[in-house]
Amino acid sequence: MASAPDTLSYSDDTRPLPGAWLVVGLLWVIGCLNYLDRVMLNTMRDSIKAAIPMGDDDFGALTMAFLIVYGVLSPVGGWCADRFSRSRVILLSLIVWSSVTWATAYVQTYQQLLATRILMGVSEACYIPAALALIADYHRGSTRSLATGIHMIGIYAGMALGGLGGWMASEYGWNSSFMVFGIFGVVYAFVMMALLRDAPGARPGSAGAAPHAHPLETLSILAGNRRLWVITLHWSLLGFAGWAFVTWMPTFLQERFHLTQTKAGFTATAYMQVAALAGVLTGGVWADRWSRVNLRGRTLVPAIALSVAAPFIFLTSNTDTLWIAVAGMIVFGFARGCSDSNMMPILCQVVEPRHRATGYGILNFLACLIGGLASYLGGWFKENKVDLSVLLVTSAVLVLISGLILSSVRPARRD
Repeated sequence: MASAPDTLSYSDDTRPLPGAWLVVGLLWVIGCLNYLDRVMLNTMRDSIKAAIPMGDDDFGALTMAFLIVYGVLSPVGGWCADRFSRSRVILLSLIVWSSVTWATAYVQTYQQLLATRILMGVSEACYIPAALALIADYHRGSTRSLATGIHMIGIYAGMALGGLGGWMASEYGWNSSFMVFGIFGVVYAFVMMALLRDAPGARPGSAGAAPHAHPLETLSILAGNRRLWVITLHWSLLGFAGWAFVTWMPTFLQERFHLTQTKAGFTATAYMQVAALAGVLTGGVWADRWSRVNLRGRTLVPAIALSVAAPFIFLTSNTDTLWIAVAGMIVFGFARGCSDSNMMPILCQVVEPRHRATGYGILNFLACLIGGLASYLGGWFKENKVDLSVLLVTSAVLVLISGLILSSVRPARRD
């Protein structure tokens, strides 16, 4: 089969559908809530351990359990979004997320807390594949990376606001934030119920929609897609570094630079997420424009950014000066933003539309397993007196490899 050309022309048939930016705005809030919950648990580590006795490896296992369930069920959630209404799958995910978050405020034992993290993994497994596929349905090539990037800003905002968890835990008790955001999610579900809809012609069974595939047929098609597995390897290696930072950077900063729980939580989240915000906007606009003239534009943008960021992660892990560590985190945050804004658009270039959500679910599955390993490994390091800088050095190496792997991908199609 002849390979696709690296250059191509641009046409107006790639303009977004009516209501496309409203969809991004609605999903922005849910993305924020999803990641707020993930991060704030890690920023209130001391408060939770004081209220619910557990070791450092037990604490790391909370995130690992979430990621394993989230990852394993992501392909299932993705297939449901391909097979049924994407908007309804998203709404169901939000309702379950809100209920579990609210319930977390009332747990009293480690087993109960672990159970809520597992249930949270079930709810969030349905969200990201469906949300990114819905955005791709509404946004064509001319705005796809930017739209994905703006949605990712919601996720970064949630990660940045996750630093509030440490402050709220110190001032009002560790469970206060779970109660507040759980109640907010319940209220917001009614807004979503009224406003969120599938893209015209994209809902299974509607006129113009592609016929749905049997799960085994879908898996067979995706399993034979070599490009999908290459970008999955890239995403998995990047997932190790991402979850190492999310789970253990607050603890690393607290111990290395003798910060309070509150300051370590904000430092570990706020700077990186502001940088990531700049990254998704820059990377989204850059990739959208470059992809108009070069088929590889969407893959080259994050590949370049990650290759530049790897040495800065190494710098963060080895410095004794706080501002240098923060500078390294900022560069990594920017590079991660460039990658996040382009992952689904890259997937759209290698997977046909009716399998997009399932394809992204597979990406999530393997990336979360590797990310869960990073979270647990950090806890094991702590228990065995191994400095957390070893985890960060490993992340630096894997980020460099992930960038090089992505640079080798030659997309199959423009869309």
